[in-house]
Amino acid sequence: MLDIKFIRENADIVKMAATKKKIKVDIDRLLALDDERRLRMTSLETKKAEQNKVSSEIQSADDSRRATLIASMQALKAEIQSEEESLKPVMEEWQALMLQVPNIPDMTVPDGDSDADNVEIRTWGEQTKFNFEPKDHIEIMLAHRMVDFERGAKVHGFRGYYLLGDGARLMWAIWNYANDFFTQRDFVQMIPPTIVRKQNLYGTGHLPNDADDVFRTQDDDYLIGTSEVPGMGFYADEVLDLDQLPVKFLAFSPCYRREAGSHSKDVKGLIRVHEFYKVEQIVICEASHEVSVNWHEEITKNTEDFMQSLGIPYHVVLNCGADIGQGQVKKYDIEAWVPKEGTYRETHSASYFHDFQTRRFNIRYRDAEGKVRYAHSLNNTAVAAPRILVSLVENFQQADGSILIPEVLRPYMGKEKIG
Repeated sequence: MLDIKFIRENADIVKMAATKKKIKVDIDRLLALDDERRLRMTSLETKKAEQNKVSSEIQSADDSRRATLIASMQALKAEIQSEEESLKPVMEEWQALMLQVPNIPDMTVPDGDSDADNVEIRTWGEQTKFNFEPKDHIEIMLAHRMVDFERGAKVHGFRGYYLLGDGARLMWAIWNYANDFFTQRDFVQMIPPTIVRKQNLYGTGHLPNDADDVFRTQDDDYLIGTSEVPGMGFYADEVLDLDQLPVKFLAFSPCYRREAGSHSKDVKGLIRVHEFYKVEQIVICEASHEVSVNWHEEITKNTEDFMQSLGIPYHVVLNCGADIGQGQVKKYDIEAWVPKEGTYRETHSASYFHDFQTRRFNIRYRDAEGKVRYAHSLNNTAVAAPRILVSLVENFQQADGSILIPEVLRPYMGKEKIG
């Protein structure tokens, strides 16, 4: 969420940000509502001050004067109640519009209409070539009984799956390796709640815009689509000391997404499923653009180092305006090479938000001068599963149908190949 003072002083910039991000929000209406809100609140504050003054006078007044003051107090009370009621719809509309205002993207974010306009900034590893006809991950994993989609659909429905045998073992190996890899970089491990109150999704910016893609309970709670949501909620409404920063969480959780609007996309396999697991890097740091940029590059490098250690070819793209979220200042996607499709597929996203999320969560800290300020926040996928298996098994498939296990995972698997 942006500061309303910033929006008022930079309305044209905010409008340009909305245009760049393809977000529809009426900034002029918001500013008009804010004028009305401020006038009504000033009037209310004046009347409440008068009410306090009259209340004080009543205590020391004689009987005849007290009756007059009480009558005036009752009239004033009625006016205050009436003005409070008339303020409510103004505040509701104002708050709804405030929640739709996008963050300002960095000047390096390119224009674009979709992810097709993202810009490749670097690649790592050679795109895997074979001297035999490669198979896709579905055929490979079914052949080794690593997955069962048919029974997954029977039990879960569309996009259901079971990981079995070496499929489950390989997944555990990746999680355990990721845990060791990232905690060596001073992240604090976290297993957060996955059913959260609605305000946490408003805090991260997943509501109201992504409402169709989240699962909701009968109690009006929500299932998380990323551990970023409860991870950011950890310090909600708290003031941290400067020496507590940066906060670095490595959060592991199951995640749930409805994949609304994606019914015709990736209908087979493990690319797009309703329930999955993520290990997430979450950083809360001091309120400095330079510090945020440095952390953004560092958490991106962490994930690139992780992918390189697995030996999976990938490239990094800079996301265009239409492909970054409402709250993001800048975003990189890391996309792994999928040989059978002959393309890269997104496996990780790294973003920074400045104080967009922390204002919503009310996460603050005391700076070196003792001033209380909103912190900055960032996040990046460490590993998303089972999607990572798609590129792993396809890149490491062998001519005899077996799957070579990346060297760093062998101690966790206890063998060199599957099959």
